[in-house]
Amino acid sequence: MRKSAAALLTAAMLAGTGVSPARADILIGLATAVTGPQASFGQQSRNGADAAIAAINSKGGVAGEKLKLVVADDGCDAKQGVTAANQLVNQKVQFVVGHLCTGPSVPASEVYSEEGVLMVSSTATGPVLTERGLTNVFRVTGRDDQQGVVAAQYILKTYPNAKVAIAHDKQAYGKGLADTVQATLAKAGAKPVLTESINPGESDFSALITKLKQVDADVIYYGGYHAEAGQIVRQARQAGYNKLKLVAGDGLSNPDFWNITGDSGAGTLFTLAADPSKDPKAKAVVDELKAKGIEPASFTLYTYAAVQVIAQGIEKAGKADPKAVIDALRKGQFDTVIGPLSFDKKGDLTAPNFVINEWKNGSFQEVAANQ
Repeated sequence: MRKSAAALLTAAMLAGTGVSPARADILIGLATAVTGPQASFGQQSRNGADAAIAAINSKGGVAGEKLKLVVADDGCDAKQGVTAANQLVNQKVQFVVGHLCTGPSVPASEVYSEEGVLMVSSTATGPVLTERGLTNVFRVTGRDDQQGVVAAQYILKTYPNAKVAIAHDKQAYGKGLADTVQATLAKAGAKPVLTESINPGESDFSALITKLKQVDADVIYYGGYHAEAGQIVRQARQAGYNKLKLVAGDGLSNPDFWNITGDSGAGTLFTLAADPSKDPKAKAVVDELKAKGIEPASFTLYTYAAVQVIAQGIEKAGKADPKAVIDALRKGQFDTVIGPLSFDKKGDLTAPNFVINEWKNGSFQEVAANQ
């Protein structure tokens, strides 16, 4: 589009006085679950993005420009994820933090690839996201085929003679985790006594619990999110099945898990990236969040880090151009609230770190490091 005569005259006048025209903000898209069953995780990611952008802007922004957040709701749904991606593209967003879940991340990444948009996910862990040769996709968290291995190895070491069952919610994230755990167990000669799937949103797990009792399962690995996992644990305890130990992935890091289970959730285990809030280098950010009444939850800090990576990438590239920033991300190391990060040729972290956490007394804490 040609500039108007008035615009050209204004630019000329500013040039003559040595004053630069006002620059536009650098738009940072956040694609997350504003609505739906994972909305509480989405709020965590929104908190992280808001806090990171506020901190960066308070120090002058990036390359002399301020960052501005544009939020799109994907509901943690694949179809809605494509809609959210197109909404961001239509708003001229060139840098995206997201998506929250693997399901929408995969098709949305295709949209961003076609449009030349840089995508940095803070929480999507499905291996497929970075296995398709897309050059514009990065993530600041590890992969399910890494955390699934950690979970399986922990089960093998801690419960060597246990009868292990596996269940998942049929979604990309949950099934991917369950498949990795099953494959890792198989390599060690361990075969599940039961493999089952449930439907997302399901609330009555009496049939599953009956099957688990019939095979006398000691441990169930569940691939999925906190809502269904919490119901499985609570209903198993209500049925007197007290010996059953549930192990899962980072989808159980949501505080709502304990709201569902109460004390019956004690002892539930799950993998999660190492807690960055315990790192003294993160203290300033953690204190800043707490001062605002924001819990420095894992998804909050990892989203904060994703914004930092984009901002530092722009600084290293010297301009807010996605292609230049992508090149910078592949070559550099980035100092973030979750520690120093660098990326391999696929866009994955060069040094992911998952640990085992346990729910107890309404909160969770690390009980075992990556083995």
